[in-house]
Amino acid sequence: MIIRHGFSTWNEKNLFTGWVDVPLTERGREEAKRAGQTIAQSGFVPNVVFTSVLQRAIDTADIALAEISQQPIETYRSWRLNERHYGALTGLDKKETVREYGEEQVALWRRSFDVPPPPLQPDSPYDFSKDPLYADVPCSLIPSTECLKDVCTRVMPYFEETIAPRLLAGDNVMVVAHGNSLRAMIMKLEKISETDIAQFELPTGTPRLYTFAPDFSVQSAGYIEDSESVAARAQAVKNQTTQ
Repeated sequence: MIIRHGFSTWNEKNLFTGWVDVPLTERGREEAKRAGQTIAQSGFVPNVVFTSVLQRAIDTADIALAEISQQPIETYRSWRLNERHYGALTGLDKKETVREYGEEQVALWRRSFDVPPPPLQPDSPYDFSKDPLYADVPCSLIPSTECLKDVCTRVMPYFEETIAPRLLAGDNVMVVAHGNSLRAMIMKLEKISETDIAQFELPTGTPRLYTFAPDFSVQSAGYIEDSESVAARAQAVKNQTTQ
C-alpha cells in the first residue's frame, strides 16, 4: 500500500515544496483520515510502515493508522523517501513560475525524467545540508536540485534493501511519502517508461494497493476508491500550473 501525504500548507499556496518541512492543512488531515477509513474498509492491515522524515508524511501516516488499528505498528522513517528537491524553484509560486519561464520549460522541470530545475544558490535558505534533521546524512548526499532520475537513485536502493525484504517476508507494508518519491517506486514496480511516467499523477491522500506474485512481480496495482473521486483529485494536481 502506498499513500501520498495529505494536502499541505504549501500545496494550498501552490508553492514548489520539495524538502521544506511544512504541515498538513485541515483538508490534508481530513484526507489522511479518509484514507485510513478507506484502508480499514478494504480489510488491509499494515504490519510495518515506512515514511519520509518530513512531518506531512509522518502526520498522514499517524492519522491514517489511527483509523486502521488501535495497536502500535512498527514504523521507520528515512530521508531517502523525501520528496524530490526542487532546487531554485523551492518556495516559488507554480503559476507565477509558468508566467516567467513558460509552460513548456516548467513542465520539463516538473515532469521530465532527467532534467532537474536550476540548483540552489549558495546562500539559499533551502540549503538543507545545515539542517539538524539531516545531521546523520553526509553533506555530499544532500541535493541542491533533483530530477526524477535522481530521486530514483536515492529511493530505489532503500526500497530494495529495506522495504522489499519485508514484502518478501509476507508483511503488509504501507509506505507514506510524496508525489515524486512514490512515482520513482511506481515507475519501477509497474514498469512505466521514462516518457509515460511524466503523465502519471498521484493524488494526495489516496491509497494505492499492490499485490505481488511469488516471483515478486506486481500482480495487481490500483486505487481502492471509486475512479471518479481519484480522477478528480488527479486533475487537481494537473491544474497546479494551469494559467
